[in-house]
Amino acid sequence: MNAILKAALSRMIYTGTLVITDSTGKSQTFGDGTGEQFAFRINSAAAERKIAFDPSLHFPEAYMNGDIDVLEGDIYDVLKIIFENTGATVAKEPWMLAIEGIRRATRRLHQMNTLTRASSNVQRHYDLSEDLYKLFLDTDMQYSCAYFERPDATLEEAQLAKKRHIAAKLLLKKGHKTLDIGCGWGGLGIYLAKHLEANVTGVTLSQEQFGIANKRAFEEGLTGKAQFTLQDYRTIEESFDRIVSVGMFEHVGIGHFPEYFQHTARLLKKDGVFLLHSIGRSDGPSYTNAFIQKYIFPGGYIPALSEVLPHIEKAGLVVTDIEILRLHYADTLRIWRERFMANREKAKAIYDERFCRMWEFYLAASEAAFRWQNLVVFQIQLAHRQEAVPLTRNYIEKEEKRLKRLECERSSANSQVETKESVAGR
Repeated sequence: MNAILKAALSRMIYTGTLVITDSTGKSQTFGDGTGEQFAFRINSAAAERKIAFDPSLHFPEAYMNGDIDVLEGDIYDVLKIIFENTGATVAKEPWMLAIEGIRRATRRLHQMNTLTRASSNVQRHYDLSEDLYKLFLDTDMQYSCAYFERPDATLEEAQLAKKRHIAAKLLLKKGHKTLDIGCGWGGLGIYLAKHLEANVTGVTLSQEQFGIANKRAFEEGLTGKAQFTLQDYRTIEESFDRIVSVGMFEHVGIGHFPEYFQHTARLLKKDGVFLLHSIGRSDGPSYTNAFIQKYIFPGGYIPALSEVLPHIEKAGLVVTDIEILRLHYADTLRIWRERFMANREKAKAIYDERFCRMWEFYLAASEAAFRWQNLVVFQIQLAHRQEAVPLTRNYIEKEEKRLKRLECERSSANSQVETKESVAGR
């Protein structure tokens, strides 16, 4: 095995049992021999050298390209041992720390999301085939952290609970003009229009999401209540009673945080409420993982609260509530990963083996990061005025219970209609 890589692994892996076979066929065991054994093989000396130099980029690339094969367990098991041993600090060797410093210093350049560049970056990920996302997402196509009210909740139940939780925090009333920034495939906007009778405008930069969201609104009979546009939020000028953004802020880029909050502050009416749902860091500012930046979310950045709150304050907005969702996304990603692996051959038929390996690594590494590193999800409730929301949080649970009853009533009514139509059609 490459001497530098061997030395780095010896200092990095001190618990568990990880067996690595090098390109010559020789095996080396790292860790203290406890727990279940996992093993992988590096198939070329070139891959060994690259991984030793820059593991955060070249380890996932080697897996994608077939230069690494897992022999015992799967890629998630391998990452579990690595992440459990390293925590939030993977780079420990001097040259790795130097590379990390360069990435930290140049992060604003990579996150320069102009109108044109932001559109291109979003389309690289979200304009992948709808059939791919259907292989692992819930039936409502929610591609963000679910909210597990119970440990045994299904993904569908947890994603519905997430929409209900967000809706409760928005304090929506019938007819409220609502903006959904980064609307995805329309699930949240349709929920708000259907159950709370809000007038929803959703914006996305993805052609695929734009078409599917409007189709879904039409099929639900909500065309007049939920409309979705192919538009950058920065080009919107009208004002709204409510603003919601779920899983979009990670694509803004740190250099655009002032612009984001200043513009949303202008869009939000003086008595309005804004709910921001985003992945965040619990240990302070950092930079985007090299693999994620290059292959998954170009231009993206996961911020720390310390990087977000100053810009909220400067925009003249008031923080009325912050909730940190910790392991909810780890559980969401676990189910996505399991569903993706169960449908791997279908994904391969849509794309190819290299793509499947890339997504295996992306889903496994993301879940591991939420379990053993520094990633969480935060929901920040914002307003112009302190009195825009109640003084206590009791209203959230109360509204969630009301919405749950409403969902059940509508589901029951729809079932009765379907039964009558089925009988009539005989």
